[in-house]
Amino acid sequence: MKTNYFKSGLILAAFSAMTIIACSNNSPAKTGDEEKENMTVSDTITTESGLKVIFHSRGEGQQAKAGDLVAVHYAGTLEDGTEFDNSFKRGEPISFPLGQGYVIKGWDEGIAMMRVGDSATLIIPPTIGYGDRDMGTIPPNSTLHFEVKLENVKEVKSPVPFDTEGKKIEQTPSGLQYIVVEKNEDGDQAYANMNVEVDYTLYLEDGKVIDSSIPRGEPFKFVLGTGQVIPGWDEGIRLMQVGDKMRLIVPAKLGYGDRGAGGVIPPGATLIFDVELISATR
Repeated sequence: MKTNYFKSGLILAAFSAMTIIACSNNSPAKTGDEEKENMTVSDTITTESGLKVIFHSRGEGQQAKAGDLVAVHYAGTLEDGTEFDNSFKRGEPISFPLGQGYVIKGWDEGIAMMRVGDSATLIIPPTIGYGDRDMGTIPPNSTLHFEVKLENVKEVKSPVPFDTEGKKIEQTPSGLQYIVVEKNEDGDQAYANMNVEVDYTLYLEDGKVIDSSIPRGEPFKFVLGTGQVIPGWDEGIRLMQVGDKMRLIVPAKLGYGDRGAGGVIPPGATLIFDVELISATR
């Protein structure tokens, strides 16, 4: 399939993908300052990394932990009070998987100390922020102040390899190998030009997980047999009925060939996909 890495979908990343430029919005949603009006300081914690967390109000919701998908409202300012980003004004929190490096280190550390409903100020030194990089509206070596409110925590499923012990490996004339893990005889057959939804996990031969739809909680959608995905997928998914689970063992010639992909799939790599066909419709 075409590269569809988890990190690419997140709007608050450790580099330039972060929405650091405040968006104009006429929404009546509260700003960070308005959220603080009814708060009282209850706790201040300074960590070994230099992060300072000042709690303004405490919630009673779920504790955030690494691997969770969290939703956070925030307003970001420099030390002189210059605002560079504000989700309160946009009226929509940002979501990202915690502790996976999708945000700056100060965020991963600070949000992990919070429960749903907590409001706090994160004071983040450059060593766990953007360092000496020039981020445009954020100068190099800036200490960052974020007013944050943890809105939601959702546990994210982790992919579990299919159990293929004792199951037969089949091979097509093209060289695609597949193992039928679970068969649903009552499911609709997948045909070319159908709109299909597939849950998948991609492994390299050494077992390393490269990509998975499971943590995202959203199947991958494409039109089958139209070249939107790698040839091994167009061929393999056509062997399936809705509800089937298969392991596809895709040789390089049916995958990304000698070029590899995304810097994480080596040239000439054999790809192993655990796939479940969720739906197939005209």
